[in-house]
Amino acid sequence: MSKTSTKGIWKVISASSMGTMIEWYDFYIFGSLAVVISTKFFPSDNPTAAFLSTLATFAAGFVVRPFGALFFGRLGDIIGRKYTFMATLLLMGGSTFLIGCIPSYETIGFLAPLLVLILRLLQGLALGGEYGGAATYVAEHAPVGEKGYWTSWIQTTATVGLFISLMVILATKNILSNEDFDSWGWRVPFWVSIVMVGVSYLIRKNMDESPVFAKAKKEGTTSANPLKESFGNRYNLKFVLLALFGATMGQGVVWYTGQFYAMSFMKTVMNVDSSQVDELLGIALLIGTPFFIFFGWLSDKVGRKYIMMFGMLLAILSYRSIYQEMYNTTSLNQKTEIAENLKETSEIKADGSRIITIQKKYTDGTTALEKKTYIPKKELQTSISITINSSDKWMLIFLVFIQVIFVTMVYGPIAAFLVEMFPTKIRYTSMSLPYHVGNGIFGGLLPAISTYFVIHAKAAGKEDFYLDGLWYPIIIAGICFVIGMVYIENKNKTTHL
Repeated sequence: MSKTSTKGIWKVISASSMGTMIEWYDFYIFGSLAVVISTKFFPSDNPTAAFLSTLATFAAGFVVRPFGALFFGRLGDIIGRKYTFMATLLLMGGSTFLIGCIPSYETIGFLAPLLVLILRLLQGLALGGEYGGAATYVAEHAPVGEKGYWTSWIQTTATVGLFISLMVILATKNILSNEDFDSWGWRVPFWVSIVMVGVSYLIRKNMDESPVFAKAKKEGTTSANPLKESFGNRYNLKFVLLALFGATMGQGVVWYTGQFYAMSFMKTVMNVDSSQVDELLGIALLIGTPFFIFFGWLSDKVGRKYIMMFGMLLAILSYRSIYQEMYNTTSLNQKTEIAENLKETSEIKADGSRIITIQKKYTDGTTALEKKTYIPKKELQTSISITINSSDKWMLIFLVFIQVIFVTMVYGPIAAFLVEMFPTKIRYTSMSLPYHVGNGIFGGLLPAISTYFVIHAKAAGKEDFYLDGLWYPIIIAGICFVIGMVYIENKNKTTHL
């Protein structure tokens, strides 16, 4: 494609981005509602175990993403990009809708978490095939020398999908009462997905096949066995491993730390009100998202390597300071309580449990709602929800925004970096596997692993227990940074495109 030819590229970008955004929305609705879901599909007698089980189920969708990359990547390199990611769209949409239809644990027992797990696995398989297809499709339409810029639009879809999931949840919460949302309203964001999927399917149905792949197919140069050529060929396997351990592994943990772990940390460790977290995270994502485009464009000018590596380095060096400041911003130990405003109420439920609710106010406008539940013959359950003031909210928005900038630096150029590493006939398969291992395994397991580290450190009595979860992304990104700096060349290989 000539450097000046951009005819039809916006149609390609719009169709690819919309479908990919919806798939990310579907995938992240589960994570955005993890706190609520843990009370619906898992036993309620141990909230901590239920939440960890929910995170583990969430992570299961990431673990199978590489298998989806292999299965759908092979199809994409044999039959084409277009039809493959139409199939992934329908699989993802159907699975998401059905999660919203599963009865609760109280209704069907252990069948509930089992069904959720199965549908999460199907979601993971679908996403494993979606991203590689969309990134490859756009890159093969993009003009030479501008692939970083055009593929960076696909890079925004993960963050936009998360942002839209938060906005749909907030809108649903605002329309319904707290009781209705907790009872059935949390299912609405899952149901909404089916409408968006239907619209996106109709758009994608009218798209043409990638011109690069269509040319290869016409000339008979496509691969008959993409898996063997991708991973059985030592030369190509070397680039697959380099892409994984020198780029996507670190990119994955930076992405999930800056967005999902930040959200989980504020809700479960800092105990900030769930709706406030969704709101401030949404604002930070909205402000930060244009930087995906900026760093994708910049990578066309200066190369992919140094932008991605610098983003990893900044994250490694600053995570502990950022999360220390986040925790201190809302810590009640550093605020002055207005003692005369303390309110305490008590309620006895039909099952004999007793709930004591304590409302506290602080001089800076912060309020805290603490609930202590005494259940006969069971352990005391305590929960707290902190409503932060405007100043603290904007401080948290700023601290999350900084993390989003790290995300845009490592993620903005990654699609162009990956597609340029592999030839057309095995590109879908070859780039999808390292991407989804890096993001699905190393990145996707981060919320569960880091949350476990925090809970374990807290149980051990560590004073700065809340920082222990950061060792995982720091170590993984650190290893990736060293490998990437040593072995990745800072030039854009466009000979295959």
